[in-house]
Amino acid sequence: MEISELYHFPVKSLQGHKSNTLPLDEFGAIDDRRWMLVDEENQFVTQRRLRDMAQLKATAIDSGVLLENPQGDSLQVQQPDSKAELREVRVWHDNVTARDAGDRAAQWLSEQLHTSVRLVAMGEEFRRPLKAPRADRQVGFADGAPLLVISQASLDDLNNRLEEPVSMLRFRPNLVVSDCDPFAEDRWKTLIVHTADGPIEFDCTHPCARCAIPGLNPLTGRAQKEPLKTLAKYRRWEDGQIYFGMNLAPASADKLHTVLCTGDKVEVR
Repeated sequence: MEISELYHFPVKSLQGHKSNTLPLDEFGAIDDRRWMLVDEENQFVTQRRLRDMAQLKATAIDSGVLLENPQGDSLQVQQPDSKAELREVRVWHDNVTARDAGDRAAQWLSEQLHTSVRLVAMGEEFRRPLKAPRADRQVGFADGAPLLVISQASLDDLNNRLEEPVSMLRFRPNLVVSDCDPFAEDRWKTLIVHTADGPIEFDCTHPCARCAIPGLNPLTGRAQKEPLKTLAKYRRWEDGQIYFGMNLAPASADKLHTVLCTGDKVEVR
């Protein structure tokens, strides 16, 4: 098996992009979900609430992030420094400290989304431990784990059941792995990537339960019946959830600084 595609999404729930490399640190992919939108109560906001977020593109740049709308208007946002306002924000059940990205970014995004939001970013003070037994490891603004892997065979299997195929962007993974059976990732316990720096081991923490976002067009936010209607027929488990993909966390709490590349060999156990 090998890594066939890599993705990162700099701002949680905005458009991301494909890449040939994915640098990692202890929080996961360095340019992945390090920024997030919050509402007036400092609660995290995603496409589940604001479908128009799907139309906005975020690109990581050296000094911060570049935001773009479908009309070509853009805004470059600087990474907030140590003097930035600190906000206590909520991601699911976790309260974390984040840095506010300023009024200009808040105004631009609020105008695009027609509601009041603010943009926050992870800073040096950011801490969000994983749940036990991995509380010695960290995660950024991602839902529940530093990384998400999906096999290409799983998407191919789904598309063979659909009248119109869907792209991998519906499921927002970081790693796509080729040369395995459909949904083989359900059974993986450990994933090892053979990088140029040596092998890196990840725990397969839990399968990824799917919300409504895969049912939204990843470029427009328009709700569609597929692929969730078809997935529900054969990927709904006993707990009632639809599962697609596997969450990953570093197997060790040691500082992780390496780069994943397309073509890196993968083994599992």
